[in-house]
Amino acid sequence: MSAELADLLGLAGDALWSGFIVFLRIGAMMALLPAFGERSVPVRVRLGLTLAFTLIVWPAVAPGVGAPPATALGQAALLGPEVLTGLFFGLLLRFFVLALQIAGTIAAQSVSLTQIFGGTAGHDPQPAIGHVLTVAALALAALLGLHVRAAEYMIQSYALLPAGTLPLPGVLAEIGVAEVARTFAMAFTLAAPFVVASLIYNVVLGVINRAMPQLMVAFVGAPAITAGGLALLMLSAPILLSVWADALAAFMADPLGGTR
Repeated sequence: MSAELADLLGLAGDALWSGFIVFLRIGAMMALLPAFGERSVPVRVRLGLTLAFTLIVWPAVAPGVGAPPATALGQAALLGPEVLTGLFFGLLLRFFVLALQIAGTIAAQSVSLTQIFGGTAGHDPQPAIGHVLTVAALALAALLGLHVRAAEYMIQSYALLPAGTLPLPGVLAEIGVAEVARTFAMAFTLAAPFVVASLIYNVVLGVINRAMPQLMVAFVGAPAITAGGLALLMLSAPILLSVWADALAAFMADPLGGTR
């Protein structure tokens, strides 16, 4: 009876250890995860979501975590890599939110809407277009099953980087540069309709000013570009959000597929 109880306690200790290791990576990832890791989400809710995702991911990755090291130093050596790995994979997803914010800033500057801020209290103010695109994109991702894809993404992170390992600095730098470049490329792609519309508007305004110098084109053109920007946002937002959602889903289905 004592031997069986000792074996049971050993299994329970291994389970608690592997669950704690998984919790560290998932918790760090949840801090940067789109929608679930936003600052508007209360801390208690994020903690509950982290525990829920840990319970989902842990059975799938527990065999790869293994038993705890025999020494306390060996156990402590696993904590740092797991937190850093979680932050790394969370940051890769956070880049998609940054792409929306950058695109909104570019679009707002193009159509003279940068003076209208859409940030809420306690947040860094951003143009209204960026705030609308960000909130709409996060809501769309949640409706399209972000929680399911997030759980799959977390499980795949253990296939890419097993527990207790860190990427090589050279690989980390290569992936970081590639993802940052893709973020800015996506941001400019999403804002391209507004940039093109602004270019056409300024060219037409210049021609009108050249033809009729007496006309105060600034007073006529400022309301026109603002109204045109809002109309363009209404027409292009569904397409932009679908492009963004497809890119996010493709990345989460195959993380680092283009950089490995």
